[in-house]
Parts: sequence; structure tokens; C-alpha cells
Amino acid sequence: MSRTPDLQRLTGVGNRHVYDSDPEHYESSFVLALRAIDDCLQHSDYCAGELDAIISTSITHSSGPGIISAAPSFALMLRNEIGAANALYFDVSNACAGMLTGVMLLDRMIKAGVIRNGLVVSGEQITPIAETAAREMTQPIDPQFAALTVGDAGAAVIVDDRGDDDDEIHYIDLMTIAGGAEYCMGMPSDKTAGIAMYTDSRSLASELHFSQFITRCADFLTENERTWDGEKFDYWIHHQFSSRSIGQICRLAERRFGTTMPPALNVLEEYGNTASTSHFLVLHEYLAQQRIPKGSKVALMPFASGVVSGMLAATISRLVA
Repeated sequence: MSRTPDLQRLTGVGNRHVYDSDPEHYESSFVLALRAIDDCLQHSDYCAGELDAIISTSITHSSGPGIISAAPSFALMLRNEIGAANALYFDVSNACAGMLTGVMLLDRMIKAGVIRNGLVVSGEQITPIAETAAREMTQPIDPQFAALTVGDAGAAVIVDDRGDDDDEIHYIDLMTIAGGAEYCMGMPSDKTAGIAMYTDSRSLASELHFSQFITRCADFLTENERTWDGEKFDYWIHHQFSSRSIGQICRLAERRFGTTMPPALNVLEEYGNTASTSHFLVLHEYLAQQRIPKGSKVALMPFASGVVSGMLAATISRLVA
């Protein structure tokens, strides 16, 4: 008999939210995304018809029990469902950095004068890979182990051109290390019917890649005549994939920048790794609990399969949950 790994001790994940599989209340990726949009609009100054763009960044594309939708695009389906008839629409796929990539694209489009506002959304019904892992794993060290950490969620955010010094995206920088593209792969299982995720966690979440990530952040700041200390971040938010890895990134960053890092905001223990929604799920939860004061400066730090890393810096005042 194989020994069961202590998931919470190894990763920091204590609970995971799992989609409702009841056919009458089925929570597909599409439904999770749609609910996130509804909640986002209710907390915004916009109605659906006023949106200039919709970008869907879901990794998963379930639209019903056993149904994976490849076409039309999720963004088009969501646009039609909410009645945003005038909005541009497209999907973006960039693993767990998807929502940050979508925000980067919106930010660029707004600054270029192409649009005035837009919505980025993701619905992740990703726990089927955990179901496959639980069914197939026989050893504690297994390429499907990381799949046990995932949880389902939906998130949406509106970006517009109405920011000021108290409420703005300062910059976004993303980097892809293509050599790590095969360290984490989602695909049909090679053993049973179902979707699986195979991860070389040791290679993906390595000190080498973490150091490359931190070096790129340092180089970006230098290129733009900034310093980490000078940015005066109040908080930083990492991709919610492993408390151990987040701690290692913090230690490496403190060594690289020679200063203490800001408090890290995490919901890993309660929600697990919710894929592309993770950074904005963290923001939502802390804003809902009024634990981020208005005017806080936050760094959102992706670390995604691909390998994708980088930094989004923003001062937050109008964002509410």
C-alpha cells in the first residue's frame, strides 16, 4: 500500500472549492465565468451594454456535463449571454497568468485609445484533473500530484480609463521562459477516461526559475529608473500554487533586493490553486473583508506554466468586491 502524502503540509492547501455537479445546477466553466461577470457588473459603474471589450482567459472550457467547447470563443458566448452587443471580444490562453495577460492587453488598448474600458473574465472548472489524479495515483511522488491542489472559481475585473494617482495600473511586465513549456501539461489521461494534468514540479518550481523571475523584475525596474524600495508596495500577491514556493520566492527576493518584502496576501489554505483566477480571487476576498485599505499599492506576481512570470503594479481605491 502506498503512503498518502500530507497535501496541506507540502503545499499549504487545506480546502478546495469544487463545482456543483448536479445536472440541474451544474457549474461549468461558462457558468462560473457568467456569475463572476454578473457580480463584477453589480459592483461597477457599468452595465453590459457599455463595455467596449470582453476578454476570456479561462484555461478550462466546459459548458455543460461532459461538454468542452472549442468554438465559438468563450468571450463571444459570454458577450451574447450578457447582452454586450457592441463589445470587442476574444479569448486569451496563457495558463495561470491568463487574467493578468488579459488585463495587460486591456491596459495597452486603453492607452492606445482603441477602447475606453473592458472586462477580463475567467471561469475555471478545473477540479476534474484532481478527480483523475485521485483515481489514478498510486505513489506519493507522481506527476499528477499537483493536480490535487486545484479548486474551482470564477473571477472578473473591469479596467477603464478613469484612473488617477489613487487608482491606476502603473505597469505590467510579463516574461515567458519557453524552455519550461512542457513542465506542466493538461491533456486526456493516458490511463482512464478523463482530463489529467502532468507536472514536473521539481523542474517547474525550481530556484533557477524563481531567480530568473526575480531577476527580470529587477531588470524591469532598473530599465524604468525604479527601485524595489522606491515602489513602496503595501502588499504583494503571488499565484496561489504552494506556500513553500511562495516562501522561497520571498526569501530569494529579499536576498536580491536587500530589503524585507511586503506582506503576502494569500487564500491558498481555503481555496487552493484556482488557476487563472487566483490573483483576483485573492483581491476579491481581501477587499470583501475590508483588509486592503484604499490607496494601497499592490504587486501581483504571476508564476505560471509556460513558464510565465512577471509583475503587475497597481494602486487600488475604486476596486470593490
